[in-house]
Amino acid sequence: MCNIYEPATEEYLRATWAEYEQSVKPYKPHLGPRDDGPFVTKDRVLVGQWGMIRPGAPDRVQRTPDKDGKIGAPMSTNNARVERIATAPTYRTAWKNGDRCLIPAITFDEPYWGTGKNIWWRFARKDGDPWAIAGLWSEWKDYATGEVVPNYTMITMNADAHPLFKLMHRPEKEKRTVVPLERVDWDMWLNGSNDDAMSLIQLPSLHLFKHGAADPAKQVALPVAD
Repeated sequence: MCNIYEPATEEYLRATWAEYEQSVKPYKPHLGPRDDGPFVTKDRVLVGQWGMIRPGAPDRVQRTPDKDGKIGAPMSTNNARVERIATAPTYRTAWKNGDRCLIPAITFDEPYWGTGKNIWWRFARKDGDPWAIAGLWSEWKDYATGEVVPNYTMITMNADAHPLFKLMHRPEKEKRTVVPLERVDWDMWLNGSNDDAMSLIQLPSLHLFKHGAADPAKQVALPVAD
């Protein structure tokens, strides 16, 4: 799963997608859950909340009840498990309607625990281009203010069989990865059927990756062949 990433620049968005508009609002150079970031739909480039909002939710920050029934911590909806996108209330309407998006990212980070403590590990493309990560999106209306809030999520899949991503996260945790899409598949992801889109959700090839510790001072060797 991904909770930290570096979005592509406005210059890249402008050069790559004709749908980009100068009026797209600014965003930070590094993003975490519920920050605003850019994403690409079939006909627009938008900036919105990284974290899907359930249709009809009373608030843009969804929260789960704690064990006593009181409102607890915010739900984690910046990642959507592919196994649940067709059934989970937060994602199923977007999936049914084909509201898929691409999330341009220069890098994304995952935690590596192979030394016994977390080292943030950073993933870029070897060719220097930004990633285009598979996602879903929607628009949520705040009925108190009338504001329409674009929002999006990154789709994730099991990565137990991936030579690199099986090393990430705590040993006891299920291994997951986001789903980068190659340029040849962008149109099918945005405009194809749900069956077409599902066929694109595959583990990324190892040869695509340039990776290392986000902090070079913490660099260690990983037990994986590049």
